[in-house]
Amino acid sequence: MRASGSARHEQRVTTGRPREQGFALFRRAFVDARIRTVTFAYLFAVYAYLQPAGYHRAYPTAADRSAFAHTFAGNAALRLFYGFPYNVITVSGYTAWRVGGTLVLLTAAFGVLAAVRALRAEEDAGRTELVLAAPVGRPTAFRAAMAAIAAGTAILWLAQLAGFVAGGLPVAGSAYLALATVSVVPVFAGIGALASQLAPTRRSALSLGSAAVAVSWLLRVIGDTWSGGAWLRFATPLGWAEELRPFTGARPLVLLLPLATGALLVAAASGISTRRDIGAGLWPARDTAEPSPRLLSSPIAQGLRAERGTLTVWMLSIAAFATILGMVAASISSAGISANLRKEFAKLGTGSITTPTGYLALVFSVFMLSVCLFVCAQVGAACQEEADGRLETLLAMPVSGTRWLAGRLFVAALAAVMLSLLAGLLAWAGAASQGVGISLPQMLEAGANCLPISLLFLGIAALAYAVVPRSSTAIAYSLVGGAFLWYLVGALLDVPKWLVDVTPFRHVGLVPTQAFRAEAAAVMTAIGLGAAAVALRAFRHRDLLGA
Repeated sequence: MRASGSARHEQRVTTGRPREQGFALFRRAFVDARIRTVTFAYLFAVYAYLQPAGYHRAYPTAADRSAFAHTFAGNAALRLFYGFPYNVITVSGYTAWRVGGTLVLLTAAFGVLAAVRALRAEEDAGRTELVLAAPVGRPTAFRAAMAAIAAGTAILWLAQLAGFVAGGLPVAGSAYLALATVSVVPVFAGIGALASQLAPTRRSALSLGSAAVAVSWLLRVIGDTWSGGAWLRFATPLGWAEELRPFTGARPLVLLLPLATGALLVAAASGISTRRDIGAGLWPARDTAEPSPRLLSSPIAQGLRAERGTLTVWMLSIAAFATILGMVAASISSAGISANLRKEFAKLGTGSITTPTGYLALVFSVFMLSVCLFVCAQVGAACQEEADGRLETLLAMPVSGTRWLAGRLFVAALAAVMLSLLAGLLAWAGAASQGVGISLPQMLEAGANCLPISLLFLGIAALAYAVVPRSSTAIAYSLVGGAFLWYLVGALLDVPKWLVDVTPFRHVGLVPTQAFRAEAAAVMTAIGLGAAAVALRAFRHRDLLGA
């Protein structure tokens, strides 16, 4: 009888030579990360293509580009998101500016996620202990995980290069711009690896890594917006990527900063990994803390207790983002946006983005995406609770699985309501602080407009979790990301209208420039509730993970 693929893999790890063992571990880590890598690569390639192609289309003449450079791109508030605009009058300079503010931040998140998933998550699941039970040293396993991250980073680089070249940029400059974007991966992968040694759980390691990304972004923002703070760009990896200056006076020596810092962080993480116990971090876990019965009276209360930290972070992030975007709305009204670009944005249903209301309508499509991602993350947290074995302990008490899942879905829906209304309230407050005349009821309606589509994806994510729990997180995020990307791109392409209308984002009225679409909202809500009901029934009849 022939051995299965997994059995053959374990045999190679157990009996192979050190080099073969390392390669087998590398291949397994690389394959395990394939969904995340492919998803990021797809998004990066599309974004890299859209920037130069969209700039060509929106600003076809030198006069249009000059007006943009002197008004829209020169707005100091926009440096919060894209960094300092060095030479946006050219297609290549504009692309470097837009990519430097967006993809660099996503690449930093990729580095943290990849490292924590390859190290701490493997320990939490018990797989690292099984691997090390074979004659495999910890350094070999650690190097294999880091090599898999490096291979994934190379794929991101190739995806961006392909997108830039397809968009009309020169190959050499595109390669350097893509290199500048992925240059932050060694640093944040090192941060994620170090956090995986310090923190006792995957979730706490992700929190540490996310905090590092947030601090790095804040330093970059101060450096780009404060007149005397340019030096702060050299205090953050995101600033180093900006200082590489692709297409605007390249500084390749700056590349030594992320490479050296990343090497030091990885070396420190590797050294710690050989000196601590498997499954534990240097920081103590909360297992010995004094028990507290608060928020344990029902599945809903338990869900709030489990997710209160995550909800707090999301609320603070949404609050800060909404306030800033509301303040920026005042300066958008006089921006030199070309007629071509206004025409393209009008296809999305935002109306004129040269007005504060039109700009805020466009902004709230981003908040729709954020709330949809949040509810998917909540379903993912429920799946993780089951995978970690905590749900099995809970269901040993007089609590049914259906009641538990219903409680978690209720918590996710309630939190979505809070986040949506908070976005509307603080976007209004930010706009009002700059003298923008827009009513509070309008902005609260814009916030509430995020709810029907988020309930739709909450129900779909719950159904995926109930039917295919191991793949549910990837399915949910892929559906949301793909639907939103098609919403942005499909309307700008010459394709049949029915094909563009496939994405549910096209059926949401962009308040306040459009009226709230009650019928579409009712249909999406009904589909979401129906999917959730089917999910509850399916969950009741399946075995728990690991059971």
